Amino acid sequence: MEKYSAFRDPGTGIQPFLTPVPPIGSEILAKITLPFGYIIGSLRTVLILALGLAYVALVRGVCLALSPVPPLYRLVTGGLTSIISRLILLLVGVWWIPVELVTRKRGRTAQSNESWNPQTGDIIVSNWVSWIEILWLAFRFNPTFVLPVCEPVEIPVQSVRASASITHTPGRRTGTGSAALSSPNRTPSTRKSVTGFQAVSLLSILSATGRVPPYNSNMTPCTLEEIRQAADRPIVVFPECTTSNGRGMLRFADAFKDYSVPVKGFKVFIMCVRYDPPTNLSPTLSHSIPSLSLNPLPHLLKLTTALRPQPISIRLLSPSESPSFQLFMVSEVVLNADGQDVLSEACAALIAQIGKMKRTGMGWEDKVAFLDFYRSKK
Repeated sequence: MEKYSAFRDPGTGIQPFLTPVPPIGSEILAKITLPFGYIIGSLRTVLILALGLAYVALVRGVCLALSPVPPLYRLVTGGLTSIISRLILLLVGVWWIPVELVTRKRGRTAQSNESWNPQTGDIIVSNWVSWIEILWLAFRFNPTFVLPVCEPVEIPVQSVRASASITHTPGRRTGTGSAALSSPNRTPSTRKSVTGFQAVSLLSILSATGRVPPYNSNMTPCTLEEIRQAADRPIVVFPECTTSNGRGMLRFADAFKDYSVPVKGFKVFIMCVRYDPPTNLSPTLSHSIPSLSLNPLPHLLKLTTALRPQPISIRLLSPSESPSFQLFMVSEVVLNADGQDVLSEACAALIAQIGKMKRTGMGWEDKVAFLDFYRSKK
């Protein structure tokens, strides 16, 4: 959409924030099946809400009686979380999730003798596109999720809205080539520091999907190392700090500035999630624009009305090519390590390689301005 062209990445021509829409074409079949979709969607939604209540009652309630015995508590809550998360994914339409263990060299399949099995205190680093991959991570690993605590962003309202209101510029609107150069792009915002992290529950990270820091005013920052030392499960970090629409990766925050590469004392596991573009019969799984209330329930309602399976693919980097592998060569991944958060930059480059994704120069700081402008238009 032309009015959001100021939020197109200058280097790649990608608009990383707007919700993807299906291509223009015949919508007859979609209109015919819409009543059936509403009926099935209503039934699915009721079942999902029932599963959510069961999760709260069992995992967050009844199982607390097992907390004096930590191994048993982890076993029972992990099993219940896994079952409930997978059932919700099935009801949403994610029936099959292809997972591939690959190397970064042209995405070749890794050797079968390597295992991708994060343990207590290990860190899983991923791009962030939706709440779907959160449920998948809960299903597979029942990890501890963390959210960053960042410096606040001041929005230059007048400059943003003035540049975004331009409706005519020369050149074609394809987003590439000369058309991208002629777009009234904003200069990417200044990077803000991550002052700490806070461990959050599964329900909290689901609710935060699509939002930008600060997620709430009650967050008490701790260092990532403090959280890691106290954790009894793997830890999931999303260095983008917010979701993109999946068309490109956002700029990573300096989430790992306290660590050197290769990492010692724990393992770093790299994963990349990708979703297929939407069609008239299947809406996008990406969730880049959060709901103002009950987030992400409105997006869930839209997904449950789809009558086709929702495609998703997950790629896991071989542990022998991870930044925690002791023979890892920084120079092969990071071109210029001076003054950078080397681990964050290495993770971003590796995720882009295995997922064959383009990296943009826009970060969560730019999404703050985008959401402000988007809601002003609504």
